[in-house]
Amino acid sequence: MDSSSSPETLPATLAEGVKDSLPIVLSYLPVAFAFGLNATRLGFTPLESVFFSCIIYAGASQFVITTMLAAGSSLWVAALTVMAMDVRHVLYGPSLRSRIIQRLNKPKTAIWAFGLTDEVFAAATARLLSDNRRWSENWMIGIALTSWLSWVAGTVIGAYSGNGLLEGYPAVEAALGFMLPALFLSFLLASFQRKQTLCVTAALLGALAGVTLFSIPAAILAGIVCGCLTALIQAFYQGTTDAS
Repeated sequence: MDSSSSPETLPATLAEGVKDSLPIVLSYLPVAFAFGLNATRLGFTPLESVFFSCIIYAGASQFVITTMLAAGSSLWVAALTVMAMDVRHVLYGPSLRSRIIQRLNKPKTAIWAFGLTDEVFAAATARLLSDNRRWSENWMIGIALTSWLSWVAGTVIGAYSGNGLLEGYPAVEAALGFMLPALFLSFLLASFQRKQTLCVTAALLGALAGVTLFSIPAAILAGIVCGCLTALIQAFYQGTTDAS
């Protein structure tokens, strides 16, 4: 049999993408459930909660924007805050494109590009690094679309659970209510482990000053700005040191 037509060298299929998305699905469902539950408790309807997940699809940023809107922030301030939090996504497409050897189909690219979350980007990068000949847009659509559907499904269940489905299970309800602070705490601890202590400290101090002097929305923006500026200054001095 011709080795060029073996399964190991053929482009990955849509079904393989769906299969490879299962670890992402398992991680998305509980967090999406918590988001739907939290959004309805903040005063949003189940339909509005699901709309956030369908259109914004930004993970932790959805918790932030719903909290800010519920606290009375303007839509523009909330939108700009979320855009600042997710600006890294602008780099995902060019990073992948530099490794893709296949010709891209614009309609297919638009589909999987919408679902290019952190986890999907990591899976795609791993596939391209292992064997970029097997990477395909059908595979990307499979992993991105299945991950998005699992996020929406988790939100639907959580949003309607907020209407009393878990009233008979107070322990489960309390545990799910703790998922949001646990999620952000895990991000914070991971940042310290990645030797970004100075940037994280600057972000925390900026957020503390913002919430003390102004408001929660101002604290979020101040934290983002202080952390980014510290990272830029740190990178500049490291570059100067390396050059000398």
